[in-house]
Amino acid sequence: MNPSLVIIADDHPLFRAALREALGKLLPGVRVIEAAGVPELQGVVEAHSDADLLLLDLRMPGAQGFSTLIELRAQYPALPVAIVSAEEDAGVIRRALDFGASAFIPKSSSMEAIAQGLRVVLDGGTWVPEGLDSVESTVDADADLAARIASLTPQQFRVLTLLADGRLNKQIGAELDVSEATIKAHVTAILRKLGLYRRTQAAVLAQRLLSAESGRLAPPDLGAGEDVEAE
Repeated sequence: MNPSLVIIADDHPLFRAALREALGKLLPGVRVIEAAGVPELQGVVEAHSDADLLLLDLRMPGAQGFSTLIELRAQYPALPVAIVSAEEDAGVIRRALDFGASAFIPKSSSMEAIAQGLRVVLDGGTWVPEGLDSVESTVDADADLAARIASLTPQQFRVLTLLADGRLNKQIGAELDVSEATIKAHVTAILRKLGLYRRTQAAVLAQRLLSAESGRLAPPDLGAGEDVEAE
């Protein structure tokens, strides 16, 4: 049964048009809704959470690394997300899959390859460019940590991203309009879910997520320490 609704999130009008064309050929009659930035995308997904597929650009306005992908997967786990990006680094592709992307389609792909990737995802599969199948084999520790990050609630993930800026609990509370005690509880939960012991470790990890760097996810001394530090 063909999907009836696909969301395209990309800030380049010409590329959105190309994706629309590919979708139209693959799925005649499909309804397409577009978003040019993260704030617009959040409204679109909230209004159309039953969409059949989201095509997401990692680097459109308002996006920071993998943060948008992770938040969407946490809030809308039933919505398949295919990354469509100018990035072609194997580590970035691997990380996107770790965080729940159903496909990674480079923008340099031919229309035939794009259509193939869309077809596989719409059939419930996972797709990466030909020759990069090996990116699906990731480091076990990284895959485990990716799963832990994906287990954070949307609010916990927002707190984690604010830790990357070196903000104190009081400052984060003011940003999110909640009490300092609530933020301390969130930080404690974040550290326990991620298997960390110090907020500085969480801050380093968040910085790496927001930069979409392709290296190892684990922050320094991931397993070191004894007490959960939420202050």
